[in-house]
Amino acid sequence: MFTPIRTRRLTLRPVTMDDLDDVYAYQRRPDVCRWMLGNEPRSREQSRESVAAMTNEDALRAEGDVLTLAAEANGRVTGTVELVWRSQADRTAEIGYVFNPEFSGRGLATEAVAALLGWGFEEFGLHRVYGRCHAGNEASARLMTRLGMRCEARHVESYLFRGEWADQLVFAMLAREWLSRPGQTRGRGTVAPARKSVRGV
Repeated sequence: MFTPIRTRRLTLRPVTMDDLDDVYAYQRRPDVCRWMLGNEPRSREQSRESVAAMTNEDALRAEGDVLTLAAEANGRVTGTVELVWRSQADRTAEIGYVFNPEFSGRGLATEAVAALLGWGFEEFGLHRVYGRCHAGNEASARLMTRLGMRCEARHVESYLFRGEWADQLVFAMLAREWLSRPGQTRGRGTVAPARKSVRGV
């Protein structure tokens, strides 16, 4: 059983079917889906299927597993964050996130992603975490930059996005870089939140 991560304002815990209303509230929004590959605004039934799938992503047991956590504040799910275990041998994972714009401007997305990075490095023992975003998704790129992730690559016209070739940015961070961040303290819930939020990757 995954032990929830608690920060100053958030609880990160596994997704349940009770989260459907909150998840549907942002999955149906065109601005949330703007940068998501292959995703259009979802119907309630499609969101139900999405939430059902996320309820099974509750731990990293083997390479390839996904850990998806609801970021809950004051009883509402503001968004989700996830780690995908890409390589056991290389101790590498990929981070992802999507948040409801209703909660933007409060730093909740940054706080949530920082907490999951901390868990990945400090408790799960990852060596490297990377994230990817469309080159036009400035909000997502800013979030990863704020967290101290370096932009390692710009893959030019590397994938088809809504029928057009698109560039992709790759950001990454090592465990030693995470632990050496100014003001960083080891342990759950110790990362101070930043000032801005983001809609997703």
